Amino acid sequence: MTGSPQAAAADAGDNLAMARAFPALRTALPRAHLTRLPTRVHRLTQLAATLGGAELWIKRDDECGILYGGNKPRKLEFLLGDALARGKRTVITSGGIGTHHGLATAICARSLGLRTILLLLKQPLTEHVRRCLLLDYAAGAELVYGASIASLAVRGLGVCARELLRGELPYIIPTGGTSARGTVGYVNAAFELHEQIAAGELPEPDWIFVPMGSGGTVAGLVLGAALAGLRSRVVAVLVSDIFPPSAMQLARLATRTLVGLRRHAPSLPQVTVSPKAIRIVDEYVGPGYGTPTEAGRSARDALAALEDIRLETTYTAKCLAAVLDAVRGGTYPGRILFWNTYSSVDPAAHLGPLPDFHRLPPRLQRFFSGPALAA
Repeated sequence: MTGSPQAAAADAGDNLAMARAFPALRTALPRAHLTRLPTRVHRLTQLAATLGGAELWIKRDDECGILYGGNKPRKLEFLLGDALARGKRTVITSGGIGTHHGLATAICARSLGLRTILLLLKQPLTEHVRRCLLLDYAAGAELVYGASIASLAVRGLGVCARELLRGELPYIIPTGGTSARGTVGYVNAAFELHEQIAAGELPEPDWIFVPMGSGGTVAGLVLGAALAGLRSRVVAVLVSDIFPPSAMQLARLATRTLVGLRRHAPSLPQVTVSPKAIRIVDEYVGPGYGTPTEAGRSARDALAALEDIRLETTYTAKCLAAVLDAVRGGTYPGRILFWNTYSSVDPAAHLGPLPDFHRLPPRLQRFFSGPALAA
């Protein structure tokens, strides 16, 4: 991405669907330029044919960014835009050692002239996880590892204290970008979907299936659907057993997001997001966060073979497995939209050759010895 951080943080509301519906939102929040919107929608014709001709659609957020795709850039453009507006030079966030959120943050922040510190926790080891660690390093992130949540919290506090002594507390981005500000990205995504329905690009789905980790994507879609007047129900497929959010927590996040938006645009409807409006499916986590499942592998392989669309086994493959079971079992009758939150952009294309793992911090080098799980 080219241009100065100041230019990148300038208003980019001209391509926000929610700002077209409520113009006061056009300049409401600082926003960096990280996405190409709208992302396309289309039918999964070949896959649906194997399921008796079900009406199955996909939202291609895998194509949403230039440097990185998936659901991360929609959130990060508001979070990093805010960091720039506050004059920050460093951001800090956390996740597993294979975190896509952390990788996206490092890549996008670097493009805006910001430094990234990643607080990393152990997760099941695959070759994909190893590659993510090397990509993090290639993107210039400082990598800090903790063997447990408690030890990582202590190390994170130490890093923040060090940075404060150097003159600046880093801009803190919650895990997954899940905050009222980051959630705005998926409020806008729901308005975007509403425009595509109105334009005849797809019929209104009865169900929107989306993978759920920290929950910001789900909270934004539920709130955005309510504000845009969509009747579609969001089905959150849980993929993490690490502090999984409850429907009550997601409803509260959606409410905080709405309060923040209505400060800038009082004409936004005062909708109520009830926990009952958030449907969480928790049977697809498998042995735990980051551990591939056979159902996920099968769903991933079917989509790749029939539609030439790639998924990964931590989030999106597990969600698609839930979609396929929903169609086969008839438990969610009607049209289903699968929201693909994986990135189809290869970040290595922007980062050059990957480093040797011996350049990583010693605590992380051990993840490159011994066998890895099959993805």
